[in-house]
Amino acid sequence: MSGALSVPASDPWPDLRARSTLPELLDASLPESEVRKSLADLRFVNRWLGSRSGLLNAMAPHLPSRGGRLLDVGCASGDVTAFLQSGLSGLSLAVGVDLKALHLRNAPPSLGRVAADVRRLPFRPRSFDVVTTSLFLHHFDAGDLPGILRELKHFARRAVVVSDLRRALVPYLFGRATFPLLFQSRVSVHDGLVSIRRSFRDDELRAAFHAAGMPRVAVRRVFPYRLLAIAPVEEPAEPA
Repeated sequence: MSGALSVPASDPWPDLRARSTLPELLDASLPESEVRKSLADLRFVNRWLGSRSGLLNAMAPHLPSRGGRLLDVGCASGDVTAFLQSGLSGLSLAVGVDLKALHLRNAPPSLGRVAADVRRLPFRPRSFDVVTTSLFLHHFDAGDLPGILRELKHFARRAVVVSDLRRALVPYLFGRATFPLLFQSRVSVHDGLVSIRRSFRDDELRAAFHAAGMPRVAVRRVFPYRLLAIAPVEEPAEPA
């Protein structure tokens, strides 16, 4: 790794009572070689520790048997989106969105790929059956969460489904012990630990959905140390 890239040391005993506001390095500007290594590490995490099957099973009841449309926001290189696409036979369209075009270059060609900010998505309202995110929501501070969730809801006809980390000491200690051995990039080691510190307790995630106008959200714990939130979208009332 180039000496110009400084990776802060992790805190061995962080205070996990509240969400951290520390930034993640991948959200900033990094050399392309480092980005590619970090994205490869993220794909590794998603494959082995990502609870992808739980996410698929959560959204399946909210998709039609034919012609379903899925939007995955903050998809990075699209590996989770592609997994969902392959496992949901009724999908006619799966679109992955990420802020950085560089991240999308490694996405599978079967996906629709759009580089855009979650606050300025270039789609019509309610143009997807399900809008989902995985390991995305924790990148935002508490005050931003209701607005981000309202943006996701704006494009969903049936449900918003969120998968993210559950903040606890066990995954943090596991990460400190194993991330340096498992990951190609020191950025991934840093960001993985920061992600755990930025992640959610059940009540925090539930409160964000409530503040966004989705009080029917169901938040459940999924192995290993994940939270899965499923929020049905209310159908608009028919005009009198």
